[in-house]
Amino acid sequence: MKILVFAPHNDDEVLGVGGTMAKYSKLGHEVYVCEVTSGDNPERVKLIQEEALKAHKLLGVKETFFLGLPVIQLRHTPTVNINSKILEVVEKIKPNIVFIPHKGDMNFDHAEVTYSAMVALRPFNNPQLKAIYAYETLSETEWNTPTVDNAFIPNVWSDITDTIGLKLKAMDCFKTQIKQFPHPRSLDAIEALSKFRGSTVCVENAESFMLMRSIL
Repeated sequence: MKILVFAPHNDDEVLGVGGTMAKYSKLGHEVYVCEVTSGDNPERVKLIQEEALKAHKLLGVKETFFLGLPVIQLRHTPTVNINSKILEVVEKIKPNIVFIPHKGDMNFDHAEVTYSAMVALRPFNNPQLKAIYAYETLSETEWNTPTVDNAFIPNVWSDITDTIGLKLKAMDCFKTQIKQFPHPRSLDAIEALSKFRGSTVCVENAESFMLMRSIL
């Protein structure tokens, strides 16, 4: 199978899907990551992308796409520009399973990526696509205004007990992004969330998702 993960910003994919990405890779599936935005400082962009590629290598990612759209400015970017770039990746990979950010996250870039991804993933143009899942991103999903429309309500769990170590190592590659506990983007918080999600389904560590579409 081909697994495609859309990340609005560098490291979102590791926070939300890192353990599951490693799990799929270990099972022999092809894992791809599309990082949608970049900043306007070329030196910092290069550094963060190098961190991402190092993390992705640990997780067994086959290929990473950097779209270079403006960070924190997707709401002000023509929709056609976002849609066309995301569609190019979908048409190239033709994924069987896709992970997208949760549309209720605090950062509006997440919602824009979700909407554009869903446009590109229309079932008529993707007969090979079997499932779409939304993932949670620490410091984005849980920090937004607590309304029904923003709520992340998981209904799918992935047992990452065997790959939580790789997820933590991958996140530790992002020296520009990692924080100290009790910040949610810390290794301690990431592991704590995995234990909490795992306890929900009686496994040691898990990532949780919202099922957006599934074809059996």
